[in-house]
Amino acid sequence: MPSIKLPKNEMDSGVSTPEKQDKENLVGINNKRLGVCGWILFSLSFLLMIITFPISIWMCLKVVKEYERAVVFRLGRIQADKAKGPGLILILPCIDVFVKVDLRTVTCNIPPQEILTRDSVTTQVDGVVYYRIYSAVSAVANVNDVHQATFLLAQTTLRNVLGTQTLSQILAGREEIAHSIQTLLDDATELWGIRVARVEIKDVRIPQQLQRSMAAEAEATREARAKVLAAEGEMNASKSLKSASMVLAESPVALQLRYLQTLTTVAAEKNSTIVFPLPMNILEGIGGISYDNHKKLSNRA
Repeated sequence: MPSIKLPKNEMDSGVSTPEKQDKENLVGINNKRLGVCGWILFSLSFLLMIITFPISIWMCLKVVKEYERAVVFRLGRIQADKAKGPGLILILPCIDVFVKVDLRTVTCNIPPQEILTRDSVTTQVDGVVYYRIYSAVSAVANVNDVHQATFLLAQTTLRNVLGTQTLSQILAGREEIAHSIQTLLDDATELWGIRVARVEIKDVRIPQQLQRSMAAEAEATREARAKVLAAEGEMNASKSLKSASMVLAESPVALQLRYLQTLTTVAAEKNSTIVFPLPMNILEGIGGISYDNHKKLSNRA
C-alpha cells in the first residue's frame, strides 16, 4: 500500500509540543552550524585534548550531580536544547564553557513590606515563596540572575495584590491571596524556567492603635451578644415560671408537695435553717385583727 507523504507545512501545522515552545522562548540557541572557523577551532581543541592525553582527561571530564544540570556554551552558543547531566560530561578545552544549575526547591523569604490597603490602613506583611528551576537552559539564557529576579518580582507582586484588598480581606482570606500571588508569579517566571510551588503569607502586622480599636470593638460585640443571650434566657425562664404557676394553681396539693421538696433541699444544705412559708391571706387577717383591736382601744379611751 503506497504511503502518503504530507507536505512539510502540513506536517508542522499540528499542536506544538512543550519542547518546541521552550525552544522558541529560549534566547541564545542557534541551530546553525559552527561554520568554517568554528569547525577549525573545534578540531584544534579536540587535537589538543588528544595530544595532552591523559592529563587533559582530568580537566575535560566534569561531574554533574543528580540535582544539577550543566548548560554548555560552545563558542558562545548553547550546545543543545537540553542541559546535560547528571553524570559525566565532556568539556573541550578553550571553546567550551559550562554553567551548573541547581534544580532543587529554593526558599525565598520576602521581607516585611509596608502596604497601604484599599481601606487606607497601613500594614506590614511578609511571606515566603517556594520555587524551583525546571528548565536550566531558560534560567541561564533568558535572565541574568534568576534568583534575584524572582525575589524582586515576588516582593512587587505581594505589594500589588495586597494593595487591592481591604484589611479584613487580608486577615480572613490568606489562602486565596496566596493562591493568586502564586498564579501571577508562575505566569511571569515561566520564560525564566521557574515553577512556583507554593506561596505563604507569614504575618500581618497592624499598628498598635488599630489593634486596641479592634479589640475594643470585638469586646463590645461580645458584651452585646451576652446581653442579648441573657435577655432571651430571662424571657424563656419567665415563660417556664408562668407555665409552672398555672399547673400549680390547678392542684393545691402540688403546691404542698413543692413546699415539702423545698424544705428537704434547704435542710440538706443548711441544717440550722428552716423556712416556714405563710400564706398572704393569714398575714392580712392578722394585720386586720391588730388594726381593729387598736381602733377599739382608741374609742374606749
